Order: sequence, then structure tokens, then C-alpha cells
Amino acid sequence: MNHIAHIEAQLTPLKHQLKVHKLYKNLTSIEDIKIFMEQHVYAVWDFMSLLKALQIHLTTVTVPWVPVSNPTISQFINEIVLGEESDVNENNEPQSHFEIYLDAMHQINANTTPVDALITHLKNGFPVEKALNSIEIQKKTKAFVNHTFEVISTNEVHKIASAFTFGREDLIPDMFLQIIAQSEKENSDNPYSKLSYYLHRHIEVDGDNHGPLSLKMIAALCGEDSKKWDDVLVVAKAALTYRIQLWDVIDRLIIARRNTTA
Repeated sequence: MNHIAHIEAQLTPLKHQLKVHKLYKNLTSIEDIKIFMEQHVYAVWDFMSLLKALQIHLTTVTVPWVPVSNPTISQFINEIVLGEESDVNENNEPQSHFEIYLDAMHQINANTTPVDALITHLKNGFPVEKALNSIEIQKKTKAFVNHTFEVISTNEVHKIASAFTFGREDLIPDMFLQIIAQSEKENSDNPYSKLSYYLHRHIEVDGDNHGPLSLKMIAALCGEDSKKWDDVLVVAKAALTYRIQLWDVIDRLIIARRNTTA
């Protein structure tokens, strides 16, 4: 069994937990999606730091410029940066996917105050840990973000690539689109257009080639170094475990809301 196949086999139980997570059955309304987005927005945000860390390591972002050692990987990373950091919104205006997500939250009246405060703190020079400690955020959501930055802080590109490749698969549930489609039928003024656009655009921009290319990136970064392959598996398992815990807390919040409004 090759290295990639071994890792995929080792991750199967965790991926199955995510695939059959009870959260998906509990996402049945726009109110549920609000709760989901209020926690998931941090994963949308910290994904960009994983991506930018890879850009720093795998492309040339210094002056004077010099050619990179692997132009294929460089092209792959720059293509994702272009799509995530400077895509276009539903009005064909340049905007990052994070900002498009925030606009979608505003449109459905989800609470963006904590994440807005986080961005303000970061712009004011707060370290990530201090910024997170300065806002109202669920413990498990904060743990998810902290793990992302712990991986980034290792400054070891194969570990960062592992979190990116194995921990950030497109896990936004398909029922989002079903709930929105049904809600749009019931509301002629289409109050969920921004979220619908984000989801469809996210699928469109990701394309079918990102997965295979990210695996090639892992293979190129690890080569025949068994220690690096071991590191990749450890980071991948941790990333998926933190994702499961994030799904757990979102599910609990949805159930808690229902119990208080019953």
C-alpha cells in the first residue's frame, strides 16, 4: 500500500463519523443554518491562514523574486488563493469567500458581532490567541481555530499541507442547498440569495482537480521521508477530530435552541 492509500485508509473511520454526523439530520431550517454559520464562519476564516501559509512556503512572496522549485504546486496554490481571496460576489464585485460568507450571514440575520470583533482585534495587532480570548466564542470552536494555528506555527510545510488537504474537504452539507431551495420557494423576495450564491460558487470554484493536486502536493513534500508521512497522518487525524468536535458543538446549539423555543 502506498503512503497516500495508507493515510486514506487510516482516516476512513473519522471521515465516516463526519459523513453520518447527527448534525446533518438536525439542519432543517434557516434558523438552524444561522447557528451553523455562526460557528462555521471561523473555519471559513482560518482556512485562509492555512492557504496563505502554504503560499508563503510554496511560492515566492519575497523580493528579489526567484523561481520556485515546483511550478505545478505553485500554480495550484496561487489558483486557490485567486479563487478564495479575490473571487467575485453575486454582483460581480471582487470579494473574498470569507466576505461573501459574512454578507450571506448578514442577509439571514445571523450574528456576526463576535467574528467582526475578531477581525478588528487582528487588524489592531492582537495575536490570534489574545484575539480569540477577547470575543464570545464556543470552547470547541476556539479549539478548532487554535489547532489550525498550532499547525501553522510549526513552520513545517508538510504538516500545514496535511491540515489543508485532509482536514478541509468540502464538508458543507448538501442539505444546505435543499433548505435554501425550499425557503426560496416560500419567499418570493429570495432572502437567501447570498448564501445560495456562496454555496454554488464554492462548489464551482473548487472544481474536480483540487483534491488530486493536493495529494500530489503532499507526495512531493514528503517524498520517501517516513517521518514526514507519519507527521502528515497525525496532523490529518487531529484536524478531522477537531472538525468532528466543531460539528458536535453546532449540533448541541441547534438542539438547545429548539428546547428553549418549544
